[in-house]
Amino acid sequence: MIKPRTVRGFRDYLPDTMMAREHLMEVARRVYRSYGFSPIDTPALEYTEILLGKGSDETDKQMFQFSDRDYAMRFDLTVPLARFAAQHIGVLGTPFKRYHIAPVWRGERPQRGRYREFMQCDFDTIGTDANSSDIETLMVIHDLFEALGFEKFTIRVNHRQLLNGLLDKLGILEKSTAVLRALDKLPKIGHDKVVAEMRDAEIDEVSAQKVLQFADLQGSPDEILRQVEGFVAGSERGEQGIANLRELFATIKIAGLDESRVALDVSIARGLDYYTGTIYETFLDDLPNIGSVCSGGRYDNLAELYTKEQLPGVGASLGLDRLLAAMEELGLLKSSSTPAQVLITMFDASRLGEYMALSRRLRAAGIATEVYPQPKKILKQFQYAERKGFGYAIVAGGDEFSAGEWTVKNLGSRNQEQVDDAELIAYLQAALK
Repeated sequence: MIKPRTVRGFRDYLPDTMMAREHLMEVARRVYRSYGFSPIDTPALEYTEILLGKGSDETDKQMFQFSDRDYAMRFDLTVPLARFAAQHIGVLGTPFKRYHIAPVWRGERPQRGRYREFMQCDFDTIGTDANSSDIETLMVIHDLFEALGFEKFTIRVNHRQLLNGLLDKLGILEKSTAVLRALDKLPKIGHDKVVAEMRDAEIDEVSAQKVLQFADLQGSPDEILRQVEGFVAGSERGEQGIANLRELFATIKIAGLDESRVALDVSIARGLDYYTGTIYETFLDDLPNIGSVCSGGRYDNLAELYTKEQLPGVGASLGLDRLLAAMEELGLLKSSSTPAQVLITMFDASRLGEYMALSRRLRAAGIATEVYPQPKKILKQFQYAERKGFGYAIVAGGDEFSAGEWTVKNLGSRNQEQVDDAELIAYLQAALK
């Protein structure tokens, strides 16, 4: 016998988890579409040259490659988007707004909420460098988490050009990649080890300490930006980053976003090399240690490797599986392994056609309905309904058929009522609301 098991870092999804997973994807689609983003899809495999060297040294190491083929499995959906846009932009036109919900693969160490195969729910705007698209990206993230039912979350925002402005003034701009990668580890390894990592990259102690002082800035967005001015004064890059962030915070205030959910955090760096402007990381206030559950940023140069046309972009990605792990930990997942709302119990197999007719009437009215497949004791059928997570059960025995009246049981409260057949649909529609 072959022992049934899953590969380490991969997982099966049982119906109750998959129901929650699909719900998150449906909400994401609805929010993305409400902003005008259109769906696309790309292959799971890309030529290795398309993916290699586009994320970071770490993602290059984690990439699943085929030893006998020049192919690799995509590690995110952004690099394939750059290839896709360069290949099809003549047909698509700009600005082009897309969303893409699909699995990606990274050979990283599995840990809480992190797997080697995971689903990403991306949205991006391609072909414009307007700051309004950066601001809209933040608004989409905000509205997405509201639509998912979260009240306590924080979107941390930064701008790559603030740090670049500082590095420019320090004369170490060519070391920006090393600084960004070290700074991205700050929450995990602390100040001393970040400084040590920068020193290993031949960045002098004074500059390394200055970068850490910069990353430690605290206060309201206005207060932080005033402090940043002292670090980047005279740097065109830094001043542009400040201007973009000032416009972002002013705009979301006018637009009516809850400002308490958006914070300026100049310590976030996002480890991927391709970001050039605004960056975002989203944390659940009740479970911050699980990490960012929706991240992204502006990337103005990613597509230049595939086309001479300038195709700047900005977007973000919902970390679906990490968010699911967080929701499980917070007890926010509903225990249901069926998409059906109503179970029709069966007592008389000779009335199979009538059971099916009743179920079709309910489905036609928009009520997802399942018929129990064979006559069994009512207790067994109720146990099945409760285990699967149905909301209501219809007791449909000979007496009910004869009287044209149904016993409808609320499986949550365990209360039941007699409902006339003519009123059944209206009753269930009102109850299920």
